[in-house]
Amino acid sequence: MQLNFSARAWYPSYALTILFIVYVFNFIDRSILNILAQAVKDDLGLYDWQIGLMGGIAFALFYTTLGIPIARLADTHNRRNIVAISLAVWSAMTAVCGLAQNFWQLLLARVGVAVGEAGGSPPSHSMISDLFAADRRATALGLYALGIPVGTMLGNLAGGWINEVMDWRTAFIVVGLPGLLMALVVRFTLVEPPRGHTEEVAKLKAAAPPIGFVFKALWSRKSFRYMALGGALHALVGYGVGPFIPPLFIRVHEMGTADIGMALFWLGFAGIAGTASGGYVADRMATRDVRWYVWLPGIATLISVPFATAAYVWPDPIQAFWIMAIPGFLGAYYLGPTFSLAQGLVGVRMRALAAAILLLILNLIGMGLGPVIVGVTSDLLNAYTDLGAESIRWALVSVLVFNVLSTVFYLMAGRDLKQDLARSHELS
Repeated sequence: MQLNFSARAWYPSYALTILFIVYVFNFIDRSILNILAQAVKDDLGLYDWQIGLMGGIAFALFYTTLGIPIARLADTHNRRNIVAISLAVWSAMTAVCGLAQNFWQLLLARVGVAVGEAGGSPPSHSMISDLFAADRRATALGLYALGIPVGTMLGNLAGGWINEVMDWRTAFIVVGLPGLLMALVVRFTLVEPPRGHTEEVAKLKAAAPPIGFVFKALWSRKSFRYMALGGALHALVGYGVGPFIPPLFIRVHEMGTADIGMALFWLGFAGIAGTASGGYVADRMATRDVRWYVWLPGIATLISVPFATAAYVWPDPIQAFWIMAIPGFLGAYYLGPTFSLAQGLVGVRMRALAAAILLLILNLIGMGLGPVIVGVTSDLLNAYTDLGAESIRWALVSVLVFNVLSTVFYLMAGRDLKQDLARSHELS
């Protein structure tokens, strides 16, 4: 099926919707391990550090490093096809997770999920940036980023229910297979948008610059450097606590996975509101001062810290979930502004690669280290203190210090942001 891109005013919204759904599948398949972590741990006899490893560095290493060459491919080849193939790979490997018989088999299957997901976001960011003008881009990318909370919500809901009704293996298989059908929708209903469609660009026919050039040029922008480090430390907290929220409520509050999954599903609406409003508010406030693109996520992140602390130590589980909605809302504010700035600092032939470089930094530090830090801290507290089940609670609290550091880096990014955006034409 071929669509006439230029003749259909509704097409950008349709394409954004399809790419959003793909991102939902991405985070269902990525995050479902969180709600299943305790069941997997009990069945396979694992430690917390092994749960952290599967959701952390083992996943992030392949996800981030492969994202760079795939993004370079997306800057020179058909992005739609790359997204479709990637979706098919990670969906199939999610189903394979349900067949694992030991830690190493499950770890390899999770690596397969990471390999597929490496080709999802960079080409999607690039396509969206060619579909929406600069003054609407943070809003569009914020809407796309809603796939993170929505996918996590659905993964928690489906995984928690299926685990109690059947088992964790069936949960992986059931959520993985539908992505194969969605890959066909991407392939046959989307078209490759013209590069630079929303902008006046004179050099579209020029070859994409070498990867090393883009790395060096981006890193020379202090605003990008500080923004990326701020986002990475923010992501370290988000990815670090994710796999251990369900175990917290299982071990400390003695809740079942179906109830936890339902609570996390409703809690996800706070993340949706934060993601959508973060991009929209940043676009509005940036019309007065572009530095709000980094000030806003920095301030929101800092405000979230005391509320997250309270949620982890609160004695009543239902009240703890309600409190958790506040950091869930504020913690999502960074997504739209951060991804939008990465696109605005480079030329149209570098956008997929710019997104991949940002994701490399965010995920290698955030996803790679966060779950491992929390898992190791929990195991150490359990082994060398008398906290027992409470060790997971204080491991979660300890990681929040990185959110304070994240705020510092976001505010530092504002010092050079205006100058760096004014120089973006140098990277066209």
